[in-house]
Amino acid sequence: MSASASASASASASVTTVDIARAAEHLHHYTVIDVRTPGEYAAGHLPGAHNIPLDHLDAALPALKIAAARAGLLIVCASGNRSGTACAQLAAADIPAASLTGGTAAWAQQGHPVDRDDRAATTWPMERQVRLAAGSLVVAGLALGTRYRRARWLSAAVGGGLVFSAVTDTCGMAALLAKLPHNQPRTADLDATLAALGR
Repeated sequence: MSASASASASASASVTTVDIARAAEHLHHYTVIDVRTPGEYAAGHLPGAHNIPLDHLDAALPALKIAAARAGLLIVCASGNRSGTACAQLAAADIPAASLTGGTAAWAQQGHPVDRDDRAATTWPMERQVRLAAGSLVVAGLALGTRYRRARWLSAAVGGGLVFSAVTDTCGMAALLAKLPHNQPRTADLDATLAALGR
């Protein structure tokens, strides 16, 4: 394992977590930050959660520092991976935060309410977007490989990337997909969220 992978593993090991039952009982004591894409957030989020996508977290640090001084920060994503990454990033900036174990998916599965924005366009969860992109690239590589043998390397590269992703618990493809326009927040929405947190 590389040094960067080891650092990532040790950072995720030190992340404070909160289980679903405790979070539900004390939800009113937390400022909840959902680090998924805006479309994922619109499809269903914890009541009162604020949406700050993971790739915009750096810009939100001053507002999050103010919010953390008022109440505990509970960081949420779909399953707990991105929220763990966010907590490690916040810890590096001396901002205490906890990650919700199992994320929004586990929260909903245990029967807790989720708020939805029916007016906003929803997108697939990031894990589903990654499966579609990876599967499409593998199929394309195999199909093109029947005519151009070198195209099979595309399928091999995607397979290798998925193995690396599993071993390091990171996902480069998700980071790339998060930058697509349909996964980005509107500037006005993000500004309003940061203003609300910084009050």
